[in-house]
Amino acid sequence: MTTLQSAVRRRRAVAAAGAVSAGLLVLSACDKPTPLATVTVGSSSVSEEATCGGAGDALKSADISKCLKDTDIESISVDPDETVRFGVDPEIADKGWTILMNGQPLTDSSTKTYRTIPGSVFFNAQYGAQGNSTLVSIKEGEKDVTGLWSFKLKKDS
Repeated sequence: MTTLQSAVRRRRAVAAAGAVSAGLLVLSACDKPTPLATVTVGSSSVSEEATCGGAGDALKSADISKCLKDTDIESISVDPDETVRFGVDPEIADKGWTILMNGQPLTDSSTKTYRTIPGSVFFNAQYGAQGNSTLVSIKEGEKDVTGLWSFKLKKDS
């Protein structure tokens, strides 16, 4: 092997080591994903990372109001005769969570990871529904709100 070939190999090894180090540095700077919340209707489901918060810090009231107006959220069709199932990661359940409908509490706080609600509730004016779609949010935290996961439920008639 010539000295030139040896130098080329050494440069390649140093370049490869540098690329790996740079990649690890970039990965270490990434935020950890927030826990997931999932809505299931029949055999369809959608999951979402936190729409707002979800990292453990308390949200301000203004941030919560703004977050509840977010339109870039997952949606799912709901037959009013079906059961809507809500599931949350244990990290959410440990802090207590409440299901909100159009920003208003629909359930009491729970520390379970799973809840069910009849689909008809989400399109019933008695519960504050208006029209053929409803904003449903999962609020993390009993006293301080630390995260919101929002979904749009569309009436499937």
